[in-house]
Amino acid sequence: MTRLNSFGSVMSYVIELETRLTSYYQAIGNADRATSADKRRIKLERIRRENVVEITLEPIDGLDEADFPFNWEDASDAGQTAVEAAFVQFYSAIAPKINVLTAQRALERCGQEHQAS
Repeated sequence: MTRLNSFGSVMSYVIELETRLTSYYQAIGNADRATSADKRRIKLERIRRENVVEITLEPIDGLDEADFPFNWEDASDAGQTAVEAAFVQFYSAIAPKINVLTAQRALERCGQEHQAS
């Protein structure tokens, strides 16, 4: 389990999730969504690099990886909908916990993009 208790750990986990989502969509043949997930990953990596010095060590409470289940095995339409819903829930929970406005807004946008999918 990843400890989601600092800016650095949250951003690393989010980037890992978007990477896994890219692979998930590539494996089931949904190239458009795979491309979207990869674009979000690139954007999040940039934000982490630009803001990591400011608040890497600032503690974050109330986030647990186990609260956000992702079923990477279900390639059905319902499975894809469930994965997107889990991402929306995840981004909705983490965005308010981040104390850097640029990163917070980026995470909110990621959640909105997942909701629109």
